[in-house]
Amino acid sequence: MAVTDFPSVLADLGHALDSIEAVLDPDAKRAEVAELEIEVARPDLWDDQANAQRVTSRLSLLQSELERLTRLRSRLDDLGVLVELAEEESDAASQAEAESELVSLRNEIDALEVRTLLSGEYDEREALVTIRSEAGGTDAADFAAMLLRMYLRWAERHSYATEVYDTSYAEEAGIKSATFTVKAPFAYGTLSVEQGTHRLVRISPFDNQGRRQTSFAGVEVLPVTEETDHIDIPEADLRIDVFRSSGPGGQSVNTTDSAVRITHLPTNIVVSCQNEKSQLQNKAAALRVLQARLLERARQEREAEMNALRGDGGKSWGAQMRSYVLNPFQMVKDLRTNYEVSNPDAVFDGDIDGFIESGIRWRRTSAVAN
Repeated sequence: MAVTDFPSVLADLGHALDSIEAVLDPDAKRAEVAELEIEVARPDLWDDQANAQRVTSRLSLLQSELERLTRLRSRLDDLGVLVELAEEESDAASQAEAESELVSLRNEIDALEVRTLLSGEYDEREALVTIRSEAGGTDAADFAAMLLRMYLRWAERHSYATEVYDTSYAEEAGIKSATFTVKAPFAYGTLSVEQGTHRLVRISPFDNQGRRQTSFAGVEVLPVTEETDHIDIPEADLRIDVFRSSGPGGQSVNTTDSAVRITHLPTNIVVSCQNEKSQLQNKAAALRVLQARLLERARQEREAEMNALRGDGGKSWGAQMRSYVLNPFQMVKDLRTNYEVSNPDAVFDGDIDGFIESGIRWRRTSAVAN
């Protein structure tokens, strides 16, 4: 569709970028970058590795955000020049190029605008995601595996690093559960709107009568813990069991007892890890997962206390949040935002940005309304 009112659209994009800059405050970020660069230049920086990683990660994040803002502003200015030239010379090719760049630029500015809505306590952190099969037997286990692939493909599309900590395979097909991290700034804030119960409706490939089956899988998203969280876990509170790692169909993938299961006795939280090569690595990964669960538990307790004080009874947006329908029609729909698409194949291949962005906007609107 041709754009006929370039000046108005460009002005709107300019105002949107102004609003984003007002929230992100690039001047404050430049000042922080200057301070961090002084720290990075200190010869003793790496004497404290935890602090060094914090400083360098923060510096990299700020530099990336500033570069993104500068690049978007430059592209907007260049687009204005291109539009002027196209109109002066009545150049159809340049106008088509301008319209294409306008669509791309609007999408990037919209995405950055969504990022400005991520202002929660842990939103800047990496994400720890757990997927579990729920009601629906083998179909639910297969659905959980489909969701695991969907999120890993989404991360791959964005060039985000991931690490799978633990996969518990179901007997016939699919998985009982899987836990993985997404190692990117704001991964937690971005993916936290994916938490809840997902529902799949399809003709079951595991039913020899070809009947339609409804199955469910749960998605849990937690912030990855950091050194500053001070999650102290006394050894006496832990029961640590080791077992042999297994693959699909119960096949052993390791001839040693390297997999680790940790039970936190005071809360009865159980975590496990079997995808690392050694028992020591699996124990360290399992402890990271446990720390994230305890951090989230503490956050929920604080939130419950605040809800009690406000007298709202701890309202939440409900568990079931998205339906994936493959039969009798093709549709994926978010039950909170009503955002929907008619191409489930693309969604299962990781094309979920529209759902995530609408979820983040909906969450902010709901928070303001409450």
